[in-house]
Amino acid sequence: MGKKSKTIAESFFRVAHPSVSSTAPIVDTHTHLASTFEAYRHKYPAGEFTTVYEFVRGLYVPAGVTEIVDVWCEGPVRPLWREFADSAVTEEQRRDLWGGMGYWFVMGVHPHEAKHYNDAVEADILEAMAHPRCVGWGEMGLDYHYDNSPRPVQQEVFARQLRCAVRLKKPLTIHTREADDDTERILKEIVPKDHKIHIHCFTDSPAFAQRLLDWFPNLYIGITGVITYSSNTDTSTTVRNMFAPETASRLRIVLETDAPFMVPAPIYTLPAFSTLDGKGKKLPLCHSGMVPWTADFVANLLPPAEGEREGWDAARVMTVARENARAVYGV
Repeated sequence: MGKKSKTIAESFFRVAHPSVSSTAPIVDTHTHLASTFEAYRHKYPAGEFTTVYEFVRGLYVPAGVTEIVDVWCEGPVRPLWREFADSAVTEEQRRDLWGGMGYWFVMGVHPHEAKHYNDAVEADILEAMAHPRCVGWGEMGLDYHYDNSPRPVQQEVFARQLRCAVRLKKPLTIHTREADDDTERILKEIVPKDHKIHIHCFTDSPAFAQRLLDWFPNLYIGITGVITYSSNTDTSTTVRNMFAPETASRLRIVLETDAPFMVPAPIYTLPAFSTLDGKGKKLPLCHSGMVPWTADFVANLLPPAEGEREGWDAARVMTVARENARAVYGV
């Protein structure tokens, strides 16, 4: 008898959550689609999906994904962005290629790549900003956890990108990790208070989040599957604090995956993962169809509003997050 494969079958990526509906669709406000598809092809070289369009039509659309905001944050800029964006310009293209899913994108340079930022990179990003499917600038920011680029360079490049985005009135997609003071200082120095901001995959201090929420009325906190990990309590506290007595009791979040990273932990409670083929195995990548499991986790953190009989559930969280995604990005 041959050895049992350690790689989980492709079929485990076909997930569907009962809370998804036409009124509570999946809107993934931060995903790296090219990297996700490349990770899939690397892990499953003989896999069912041979193009990114097949991948989306086969996994995303059946799961209830109606919109994604794809993130290009490399330096130099990857030319592939244009193929994706140009293929989603018309309704007919989105129907035939993307299965009806709305494809949007943002572009910037990640703090890890800040050392590669220069005039040529900026010119490429500025060109992308004029594309009809471009809805923001990012992800950009500061990351003092890895320090892949020197901190003074990160700060200079962050400020430079912010000034460009503010001038163009483009929403901001911000990456910040273990850089609370400098991120807050630079944002407050450069960005108008009413600007639209998405603090992507927030994992830092709840007090830092609250200061940003108090200062910028159009700022939203991005929630990924990392909120479901036992190693992370700050994100849950940040969400709970939105309903503390001294706050406005408003769910100012958008939902995202940051795929191919951070599979939501509750996925593994699905019956398929207790079968012989699934037990003890992990999914090698995340995709946009997994957003509802993050929404479910968020719902369990929230109290019912005063006078309400019913509390929160995944559908309600997704509905509010969908409205917030429209408020930030117009998608």
